[in-house]
Amino acid sequence: MSTLVGCQTAPRNAAEGKRPPASELVDLEDRITEYAGRAKDREPYTPLDGDRREHLAHGVGALLGGDLEGAGKHFSGIGFRVTTLTDAVSGRRYHEVAARGSGVESRWGRLYVSADAAVRWSVQVPHPVSDRGTETLGARLLESAPGGALVVAGAHRTSGEEGAADVAHRTDSAFHVVITELQKRGVPGVQIHGFAKDSDRPYDAIVSTGAARTAPADAGRLAALMEDRRFRVCEGWSDRCPLEGTTNVQGRTAKHLDATFLHVELAPALRGDDAKGVRAREALAELLRGWAGTDR
Repeated sequence: MSTLVGCQTAPRNAAEGKRPPASELVDLEDRITEYAGRAKDREPYTPLDGDRREHLAHGVGALLGGDLEGAGKHFSGIGFRVTTLTDAVSGRRYHEVAARGSGVESRWGRLYVSADAAVRWSVQVPHPVSDRGTETLGARLLESAPGGALVVAGAHRTSGEEGAADVAHRTDSAFHVVITELQKRGVPGVQIHGFAKDSDRPYDAIVSTGAARTAPADAGRLAALMEDRRFRVCEGWSDRCPLEGTTNVQGRTAKHLDATFLHVELAPALRGDDAKGVRAREALAELLRGWAGTDR
């Protein structure tokens, strides 16, 4: 399985020697977790129709290619906009793709991509609130290495009728459209889930490659990073694990596109703020730094 990274060109304004777009100064973690936390309200959810999915795909493609103006035109057709943010903690800039208003489109999710470097990796949070703490973990991982993208769902997985909001198992979601565009450009991704430990699931983490049954070096490396930090890891390519993500649609698309996709299930303590949570985040961050091509 090959991984092609660095497919985002320099932002158009920078390439043309113009001033970069003005940035809004924010606490990025607070902004992301506040949005993701709205999922607890279980507001009505309706997925995008085909025309809106196409607009979204073209908009994401333009954004990843550095064409902010073109991206904005496509996003405006579905009630979205691009805002450039500067994180008050790290000083890094990000482009936020989010709904303009509070209608149904506000539950389609958000995308955050590096505005300062080519996108080299992604973190994906399909079940905010439902998989408690994954939204906070995703926000913190976005800041852990340069060149990142964060895709976060905007609805509780039980919000839609007949599983419509369970974006890890639906191809008609904005979440899936965005990740597919990243995968088409060879951007590796790790998707974060949560599970409750019991006698049938005695592990701290379950690492797999979704629909793919191979064991790419990235998956083995993450498992080793977890095990080095004294976690018990079930490895989906060599063990018989629960929750391997074999029906995950982003994993299936990654297999079709030959893109790197890691499906990671974490026990509650590994999604929290105590010592185990810190160690788990360090392991994931080290993986992302490797994808980014930097040790720090």
